[in-house]
Amino acid sequence: MKKIIPLSLLLTLCISCATTKEAVAQDNSDPTKYMATITANELKTHLYIVASDGMEGRETGSAGQKRAGEYLINQYVKNGISFPKGATNFYQSIPAAYLNAKRDEGLSDSENIWAFIEGSEKPEEVVVISAHYDHVGVKNGDVYNGADDDGSGTVALLEIAQAFETAKKEGHGPKRSILFLHVTGEEHGLHGSRYYSENPLFPLANTITDINIDMIGRRDDFHPDSNNYVYLIGADRLSTDLNKICLAANEKYTHMNLDFKYNDPMDPQHFYERSDHYNFAKNGIPSVFIFNGVHADYHKKTDTPDKIEYDALAKRAQLAFTIAWELANRENRPVVDKK
Repeated sequence: MKKIIPLSLLLTLCISCATTKEAVAQDNSDPTKYMATITANELKTHLYIVASDGMEGRETGSAGQKRAGEYLINQYVKNGISFPKGATNFYQSIPAAYLNAKRDEGLSDSENIWAFIEGSEKPEEVVVISAHYDHVGVKNGDVYNGADDDGSGTVALLEIAQAFETAKKEGHGPKRSILFLHVTGEEHGLHGSRYYSENPLFPLANTITDINIDMIGRRDDFHPDSNNYVYLIGADRLSTDLNKICLAANEKYTHMNLDFKYNDPMDPQHFYERSDHYNFAKNGIPSVFIFNGVHADYHKKTDTPDKIEYDALAKRAQLAFTIAWELANRENRPVVDKK
Protein backbone atom coordinates (compact mmCIF):
# COMPACT_ATOMS: atom_id res chain seq x y z
CA MET A 1 0.00 0.00 0.00
CA LYS A 2 1.50 3.37 -1.06
CA LYS A 3 1.88 6.11 1.45
CA ILE A 4 0.79 9.57 0.25
CA ILE A 5 3.24 12.35 1.18
CA PRO A 6 1.82 15.88 1.28
CA LEU A 7 3.19 18.24 -1.40
CA SER A 8 4.30 20.77 1.21
CA LEU A 9 6.44 18.14 2.92
CA LEU A 10 8.04 17.15 -0.37
CA LEU A 11 8.95 20.77 -1.08
CA THR A 12 10.43 21.14 2.38
CA LEU A 13 12.52 18.00 1.93
CA CYS A 14 13.80 19.15 -1.47
CA ILE A 15 14.78 22.59 -0.18
CA SER A 16 16.46 21.05 2.86
CA CYS A 17 18.40 18.63 0.67
CA ALA A 18 19.56 21.39 -1.68
CA THR A 19 20.60 23.58 1.24
CA THR A 20 22.59 20.72 2.77
CA LYS A 21 24.40 20.06 -0.52
CA GLU A 22 25.24 23.75 -0.87
CA ALA A 23 26.54 23.89 2.69
CA VAL A 24 28.75 20.86 2.07
CA ALA A 25 30.07 22.38 -1.15
CA GLN A 26 30.98 25.61 0.68
CA ASP A 27 32.54 23.96 3.73
CA ASN A 28 36.14 25.12 3.41
CA SER A 29 37.11 24.40 6.99
CA ASP A 30 39.74 21.71 6.32
CA PRO A 31 42.56 22.23 3.80
CA THR A 32 44.41 19.01 4.71
CA LYS A 33 43.53 17.12 1.51
CA TYR A 34 44.69 19.98 -0.72
CA MET A 35 47.74 20.77 1.37
CA ALA A 36 48.93 17.24 0.64
CA THR A 37 49.02 17.96 -3.11
CA ILE A 38 52.03 20.22 -2.48
CA THR A 39 54.78 17.63 -2.79
CA ALA A 40 58.56 17.55 -2.65
CA ASN A 41 58.74 15.71 -5.98
CA GLU A 42 56.68 18.26 -7.90
CA LEU A 43 58.58 21.15 -6.35
CA LYS A 44 61.84 19.49 -7.33
CA THR A 45 60.68 19.01 -10.92
CA HIS A 46 59.77 22.68 -11.23
CA LEU A 47 62.89 23.97 -9.51
CA TYR A 48 65.34 22.00 -11.63
CA ILE A 49 63.83 23.84 -14.59
CA VAL A 50 63.39 27.32 -13.09
CA ALA A 51 66.93 27.28 -11.62
CA SER A 52 68.59 25.51 -14.55
CA ASP A 53 71.60 26.89 -16.41
CA GLY A 54 69.29 27.54 -19.36
CA MET A 55 67.56 30.31 -17.40
CA GLU A 56 70.93 32.10 -17.13
CA GLY A 57 70.43 33.24 -13.56
CA ARG A 58 67.15 35.07 -14.33
CA GLU A 59 68.66 38.56 -14.29
CA THR A 60 65.95 41.22 -14.38
CA GLY A 61 64.80 41.79 -17.96
CA SER A 62 67.14 39.18 -19.43
CA ALA A 63 66.25 36.51 -21.98
CA GLY A 64 66.77 33.88 -19.30
CA GLN A 65 64.31 35.51 -16.94
CA LYS A 66 61.77 35.77 -19.75
CA ARG A 67 62.18 32.04 -20.44
CA ALA A 68 61.57 31.34 -16.76
CA GLY A 69 58.46 33.50 -16.93
CA GLU A 70 57.18 31.57 -19.92
CA TYR A 71 57.62 28.35 -17.98
CA LEU A 72 55.57 29.72 -15.07
CA ILE A 73 52.79 30.85 -17.40
CA ASN A 74 52.72 27.47 -19.12
CA GLN A 75 52.24 25.78 -15.76
CA TYR A 76 49.33 28.04 -14.87
CA VAL A 77 47.69 27.39 -18.24
CA LYS A 78 48.26 23.65 -17.83
CA ASN A 79 46.47 23.76 -14.47
CA GLY A 80 43.55 25.80 -15.82
CA ILE A 81 44.48 28.97 -13.91
CA SER A 82 44.04 32.22 -15.82
CA PHE A 83 45.44 35.72 -15.57
CA PRO A 84 43.48 38.17 -13.42
CA LYS A 85 40.26 39.89 -14.31
CA GLY A 86 41.04 43.31 -15.69
CA ALA A 87 44.33 42.17 -17.23
CA THR A 88 44.82 41.24 -20.88
CA ASN A 89 47.47 38.56 -20.26
CA PHE A 90 49.77 37.09 -17.59
CA TYR A 91 52.18 40.04 -17.68
CA GLN A 92 52.34 43.33 -15.84
CA SER A 93 54.91 45.10 -17.99
CA ILE A 94 57.45 47.35 -16.28
CA PRO A 95 59.48 49.71 -18.47
CA ALA A 96 63.24 49.95 -18.18
CA ALA A 97 62.91 53.64 -17.32
CA TYR A 98 61.11 52.71 -14.11
CA LEU A 99 63.56 49.94 -13.21
CA ASN A 100 66.55 52.24 -13.73
CA ALA A 101 65.12 55.42 -12.23
CA LYS A 102 66.78 54.99 -8.84
CA ARG A 103 70.16 53.45 -9.67
CA ASP A 104 70.46 53.44 -13.49
CA GLU A 105 71.80 49.88 -13.65
CA GLY A 106 71.07 49.43 -17.35
CA LEU A 107 68.21 47.00 -16.80
CA SER A 108 65.94 46.06 -19.71
CA ASP A 109 62.14 46.11 -19.74
CA SER A 110 60.79 43.39 -17.47
CA GLU A 111 57.52 41.97 -16.22
CA ASN A 112 55.71 40.90 -13.13
CA ILE A 113 53.73 37.72 -13.78
CA TRP A 114 50.32 37.21 -12.26
CA ALA A 115 47.72 34.47 -12.06
CA PHE A 116 44.35 34.57 -10.35
CA ILE A 117 41.64 32.48 -8.75
CA GLU A 118 38.43 34.43 -8.20
CA GLY A 119 36.65 34.19 -4.88
CA SER A 120 33.16 32.73 -4.71
CA GLU A 121 31.65 34.98 -2.03
CA LYS A 122 33.89 38.04 -1.61
CA PRO A 123 35.67 38.27 -4.97
CA GLU A 124 36.48 41.95 -4.51
CA GLU A 125 38.71 41.15 -1.52
CA VAL A 126 42.14 39.81 -2.53
CA VAL A 127 44.84 37.76 -0.83
CA VAL A 128 48.21 38.26 -2.53
CA ILE A 129 50.82 35.49 -2.44
CA SER A 130 54.13 36.82 -3.74
CA ALA A 131 57.63 35.66 -4.62
CA HIS A 132 60.33 37.19 -6.78
CA TYR A 133 61.44 35.17 -9.78
CA ASP A 134 64.51 37.21 -10.72
CA HIS A 135 68.06 36.51 -9.57
CA VAL A 136 71.49 38.00 -10.34
CA GLY A 137 72.26 36.46 -13.73
CA VAL A 138 75.67 35.41 -15.09
CA LYS A 139 78.96 36.70 -13.68
CA ASN A 140 82.35 36.03 -15.24
CA GLY A 141 80.80 33.23 -17.27
CA ASP A 142 79.26 31.50 -14.24
CA VAL A 143 75.51 31.05 -13.94
CA TYR A 144 74.11 32.11 -10.58
CA ASN A 145 71.15 29.74 -10.52
CA GLY A 146 69.35 31.20 -7.50
CA ALA A 147 67.73 27.91 -6.55
CA ASP A 148 66.92 29.00 -3.02
CA ASP A 149 66.89 32.74 -3.78
CA ASP A 150 64.17 32.74 -4.90
CA GLY A 151 63.58 29.73 -7.11
CA SER A 152 62.20 28.03 -4.00
CA GLY A 153 59.51 30.65 -3.46
CA THR A 154 58.76 30.81 -7.17
CA VAL A 155 57.94 27.11 -7.46
CA ALA A 156 56.08 27.19 -4.15
CA LEU A 157 53.61 29.62 -5.74
CA LEU A 158 53.01 27.16 -8.58
CA GLU A 159 52.18 24.36 -6.17
CA ILE A 160 50.04 26.54 -3.89
CA ALA A 161 48.04 27.74 -6.89
CA GLN A 162 47.56 24.18 -8.11
CA ALA A 163 46.30 23.16 -4.66
CA PHE A 164 43.74 25.98 -4.61
CA GLU A 165 42.60 25.18 -8.13
CA THR A 166 42.18 21.49 -7.25
CA ALA A 167 40.02 22.53 -4.29
CA LYS A 168 37.98 24.81 -6.54
CA LYS A 169 37.29 22.02 -9.02
CA GLU A 170 35.95 19.93 -6.14
CA GLY A 171 33.59 22.65 -4.95
CA HIS A 172 35.87 24.20 -2.33
CA GLY A 173 37.14 27.27 -4.14
CA PRO A 174 38.33 30.19 -1.99
CA LYS A 175 35.68 32.65 -0.85
CA ARG A 176 38.05 35.57 -1.41
CA SER A 177 40.13 36.01 -4.54
CA ILE A 178 43.80 35.04 -4.64
CA LEU A 179 46.44 36.80 -6.73
CA PHE A 180 49.62 34.80 -7.34
CA LEU A 181 52.23 37.47 -7.99
CA HIS A 182 55.71 36.65 -9.31
CA VAL A 183 57.59 39.92 -9.07
CA THR A 184 60.69 41.05 -10.94
CA GLY A 185 63.56 43.30 -9.91
CA GLU A 186 63.73 42.28 -6.25
CA GLU A 187 67.49 41.90 -6.34
CA HIS A 188 67.87 45.47 -7.59
CA GLY A 189 65.69 47.11 -4.95
CA LEU A 190 62.23 45.50 -4.71
CA HIS A 191 61.28 47.18 -7.99
CA GLY A 192 58.56 44.77 -9.16
CA SER A 193 56.58 44.81 -5.94
CA ARG A 194 57.01 48.57 -5.68
CA TYR A 195 55.66 48.93 -9.20
CA TYR A 196 52.65 46.77 -8.36
CA SER A 197 51.96 48.75 -5.18
CA GLU A 198 52.02 51.96 -7.23
CA ASN A 199 50.03 50.45 -10.10
CA PRO A 200 47.79 47.84 -8.47
CA LEU A 201 45.40 45.84 -10.57
CA PHE A 202 43.09 45.59 -7.57
CA PRO A 203 42.66 48.46 -5.10
CA LEU A 204 45.10 48.25 -2.22
CA ALA A 205 42.17 48.95 0.09
CA ASN A 206 40.73 45.59 -1.02
CA THR A 207 44.02 43.73 -0.61
CA ILE A 208 43.66 42.05 2.76
CA THR A 209 47.13 40.48 3.15
CA ASP A 210 50.38 39.70 1.38
CA ILE A 211 52.04 36.36 2.06
CA ASN A 212 55.58 36.71 0.72
CA ILE A 213 57.82 33.69 0.16
CA ASP A 214 61.54 34.29 -0.32
CA MET A 215 64.09 31.49 0.27
CA ILE A 216 62.38 28.47 1.82
CA GLY A 217 64.45 25.54 0.56
CA ARG A 218 67.51 25.39 2.83
CA ARG A 219 68.58 25.69 6.46
CA ASP A 220 70.87 28.27 8.04
CA ASP A 221 73.70 28.06 10.58
CA PHE A 222 71.31 28.67 13.47
CA HIS A 223 69.53 25.36 12.73
CA PRO A 224 72.28 22.83 11.88
CA ASP A 225 70.46 19.81 13.29
CA SER A 226 67.00 20.20 11.75
CA ASN A 227 65.21 21.80 8.82
CA ASN A 228 61.86 21.62 10.63
CA TYR A 229 61.73 25.36 11.24
CA VAL A 230 60.87 28.57 9.44
CA TYR A 231 61.30 32.25 10.18
CA LEU A 232 58.09 34.27 10.34
CA ILE A 233 58.69 37.97 9.88
CA GLY A 234 56.22 40.81 10.12
CA ALA A 235 52.95 39.00 10.82
CA ASP A 236 52.40 40.96 14.03
CA ARG A 237 53.69 44.33 12.84
CA LEU A 238 50.30 45.58 11.60
CA SER A 239 47.74 42.99 12.65
CA THR A 240 47.23 40.86 15.73
CA ASP A 241 44.77 38.78 13.68
CA LEU A 242 47.32 37.86 11.02
CA ASN A 243 49.83 36.76 13.61
CA LYS A 244 47.24 34.54 15.31
CA ILE A 245 46.27 33.03 11.94
CA CYS A 246 49.88 32.12 11.16
CA LEU A 247 50.44 30.57 14.58
CA ALA A 248 47.21 28.58 14.42
CA ALA A 249 47.90 27.27 10.90
CA ASN A 250 51.28 25.93 11.96
CA GLU A 251 49.96 24.44 15.19
CA LYS A 252 47.15 22.65 13.38
CA TYR A 253 48.77 21.55 10.12
CA THR A 254 52.54 21.79 9.74
CA HIS A 255 54.02 21.61 13.26
CA MET A 256 57.27 23.42 12.54
CA ASN A 257 59.39 25.38 14.95
CA LEU A 258 58.54 29.01 14.27
CA ASP A 259 61.56 31.25 14.72
CA PHE A 260 60.96 34.95 15.38
CA LYS A 261 64.60 36.02 15.61
CA TYR A 262 64.36 38.27 12.56
CA ASN A 263 60.98 39.67 13.54
CA ASP A 264 62.65 41.86 16.14
CA PRO A 265 62.50 45.46 14.82
CA MET A 266 65.96 45.99 16.32
CA ASP A 267 67.55 43.03 14.52
CA PRO A 268 70.51 44.40 12.53
CA GLN A 269 69.65 42.36 9.41
CA HIS A 270 66.34 44.24 8.94
CA PHE A 271 64.87 41.47 6.78
CA TYR A 272 61.42 42.99 7.25
CA GLU A 273 62.45 45.82 4.94
CA ARG A 274 64.41 43.60 2.51
CA SER A 275 61.84 41.56 0.60
CA ASP A 276 58.73 42.24 -1.44
CA HIS A 277 56.14 42.12 1.34
CA TYR A 278 57.51 45.47 2.50
CA ASN A 279 55.94 47.34 -0.41
CA PHE A 280 52.56 46.04 0.77
CA ALA A 281 53.22 46.59 4.47
CA LYS A 282 54.28 50.20 4.00
CA ASN A 283 50.85 50.76 2.44
CA GLY A 284 49.13 49.42 5.54
CA ILE A 285 48.48 45.89 4.25
CA PRO A 286 49.10 43.14 6.83
CA SER A 287 52.00 41.07 5.53
CA VAL A 288 54.03 38.03 6.52
CA PHE A 289 57.43 37.01 5.19
CA ILE A 290 58.23 33.28 5.19
CA PHE A 291 61.99 32.66 5.10
CA ASN A 292 64.67 30.04 5.89
CA GLY A 293 67.52 32.45 6.65
CA VAL A 294 70.77 32.90 4.75
CA HIS A 295 73.46 30.26 4.19
CA ALA A 296 76.95 29.90 2.71
CA ASP A 297 75.59 29.79 -0.88
CA TYR A 298 73.54 32.98 -0.63
CA HIS A 299 74.13 35.08 -3.76
CA LYS A 300 76.82 32.70 -4.96
CA LYS A 301 77.08 30.47 -8.01
CA THR A 302 76.74 27.50 -5.64
CA ASP A 303 73.05 28.19 -4.90
CA THR A 304 71.99 25.22 -7.02
CA PRO A 305 68.90 22.96 -6.98
CA ASP A 306 70.80 19.89 -5.81
CA LYS A 307 71.34 21.58 -2.43
CA ILE A 308 67.66 22.21 -1.76
CA GLU A 309 66.03 20.19 1.03
CA TYR A 310 62.79 19.41 -0.74
CA ASP A 311 61.02 18.03 2.32
CA ALA A 312 61.53 21.38 4.06
CA LEU A 313 60.53 23.27 0.93
CA ALA A 314 57.26 21.32 0.74
CA LYS A 315 56.43 21.82 4.40
CA ARG A 316 57.04 25.56 4.30
CA ALA A 317 54.98 25.88 1.13
CA GLN A 318 52.21 23.97 2.88
CA LEU A 319 52.33 26.45 5.75
CA ALA A 320 51.95 29.34 3.32
CA PHE A 321 49.03 27.52 1.70
CA THR A 322 47.19 26.92 4.98
CA ILE A 323 47.67 30.55 6.03
CA ALA A 324 46.27 31.66 2.68
CA TRP A 325 43.39 29.17 2.97
CA GLU A 326 42.33 30.62 6.31
CA LEU A 327 42.63 34.20 5.07
CA ALA A 328 40.64 33.43 1.93
CA ASN A 329 37.83 31.65 3.75
CA ARG A 330 37.41 33.21 7.19
CA GLU A 331 34.45 35.50 7.84
CA ASN A 332 36.42 38.69 8.44
CA ARG A 333 39.60 40.10 6.95
CA PRO A 334 42.47 40.64 9.42
CA VAL A 335 42.05 43.85 11.33
CA VAL A 336 44.86 46.41 11.11
CA ASP A 337 45.26 47.34 14.76
CA LYS A 338 48.86 48.56 14.77
CA LYS A 339 50.82 51.26 12.98
